[in-house]
Amino acid sequence: MKLRVAVLYGGRSGEHEVSIRSARSILEAMDRERYEVLEYFIDPSGKWSPGPILPEPGANPGIDVVFPVLHGTFGEDGTVQGLLELAGLPYVGAGVLASAVAMDKEVTKRLCGERGLPVVEYVVQFRGALDPEAVERAIPYPVFVKPANLGSSVGISKARNRAELAAALGLAANFDRKILVERAVRGQEIECSVVGNSRPVAATPCQILPSREFYDYDDKYLLDRTEFLLPARLQPRELDEVRRLAVACYRAVECEGMARVDFLVEEATGQIYVMEINTIPGFTSISMFPKMWEHDGMKYPDLIDLLISLALDRQAGRKATRYSR
Repeated sequence: MKLRVAVLYGGRSGEHEVSIRSARSILEAMDRERYEVLEYFIDPSGKWSPGPILPEPGANPGIDVVFPVLHGTFGEDGTVQGLLELAGLPYVGAGVLASAVAMDKEVTKRLCGERGLPVVEYVVQFRGALDPEAVERAIPYPVFVKPANLGSSVGISKARNRAELAAALGLAANFDRKILVERAVRGQEIECSVVGNSRPVAATPCQILPSREFYDYDDKYLLDRTEFLLPARLQPRELDEVRRLAVACYRAVECEGMARVDFLVEEATGQIYVMEINTIPGFTSISMFPKMWEHDGMKYPDLIDLLISLALDRQAGRKATRYSR
């Protein structure tokens, strides 16, 4: 019998359109000889079509495994993962804890710092208590201002002075109550894909060459002018270090299934900084997560097979856990 795979996409997020594009790529690549594919679309208001997955074991008999392709809030942040845990359904990707932790860039930095992983200097601000002076006392200009719990560069700005900082804080506050302000690092933007449960492995890292000042939403998804180097233009020892740090970050947030870890290599010092980890990375036609694995010999359909297999393996392991006395 075919494995019945429910693909969840859309969602209540600023990354709604990106989710749709990722899901289309996955749906096109799935082997219909192996899988019976069920599509679950969530519109921007949160309404499910054809209907929601129910948070009760045994209440979704037509589903064998779920493939969430929900970028950002209400999908990549542990909320949908919690629903699937309640439903007793195996699902692709990170669990509740790792999803929530990785979604919060500041919490990720704290955990990485605890493990001794290099992170860029930063401060945190909160909506309703924005204080540009406090930022200026902590880190020098220029700075990047980011919503702490969003991806795809939504709501991110670069600020070089007080006026730009105030505007950037106001913009980011539209997307999240918690705002991350980081020292701007001039250097190479590097990404590294990781897959696995208890034994994660990292792919060959790639390098992003943005067409704009930084790799923003338009550059990622609209302009089609960004260039990529695969492998990244780094020394062999630096490539190895990026892969090591990618797996270390993956373990620090207790990730499973898959993730993409993003880095900056500072031009002036050569320091490699862990920037963030994405537990549901982009799967669009131009996304680098699958391209890195393809470079290493794993084709897109085989990557999908592996991710589904990892989800089923994790579910089998959970059956050994007791939930009652």
